[in-house]
Amino acid sequence: MKTHASLGFAQLTDAQLVDFAVGVFNGLTANAATFTTPPVTPAALDTATKAFQSALAATSGGGLAQTVAKDAAHDALVNLLRQEANYVQGVANGDPGKILSAGFQIAAAGHHPQAPLPKPVIAQIVNEASTQLLVRVQPLANAHAYEVQVSTEHNAWQPAGMFTQARRIIIANLTPGTTYTGRVRAIGGSTGSSDWSDPVSLMAM
Repeated sequence: MKTHASLGFAQLTDAQLVDFAVGVFNGLTANAATFTTPPVTPAALDTATKAFQSALAATSGGGLAQTVAKDAAHDALVNLLRQEANYVQGVANGDPGKILSAGFQIAAAGHHPQAPLPKPVIAQIVNEASTQLLVRVQPLANAHAYEVQVSTEHNAWQPAGMFTQARRIIIANLTPGTTYTGRVRAIGGSTGSSDWSDPVSLMAM
């Protein structure tokens, strides 16, 4: 049976949908050589994501017009993501690694109920080689992949990749002598992703 891209992102909370859409944007951008002709360009997806994010922020006042605008932006973003999911699934041709690399999740086989994934635990972070850190995460049952982010000092979190192997996550192209802080979240479960792990830091060699 072929692996399919999950369309479960439509059930995510508003905040989770923003994070998910950013992940798809990052995945498509990083894998442009594989996904060469997406029906929605990464730039258009980024614009729709930011429009939804702005509409979501505008609802803080509680006005009806703002809520209607937010709902419309939500539906527009979900529609674009569905188009991208169908395209990615066709290009991947059943390859789960390609689907995950584009930022999408794997559709669960059958009709087994899903539960939220627990917060992952980083078991170890060590210097694998010069400019590389090796991160080992305690595997979680039902996790499709593990998303990694890194930061330096007080800088914002930056995407560091999506990985299918919990016990061997390589973060490459680092600057020797710089301390990096990493965190991981598991992809899958009923909410689409887990909470982020507690951060762990180490200086790259």
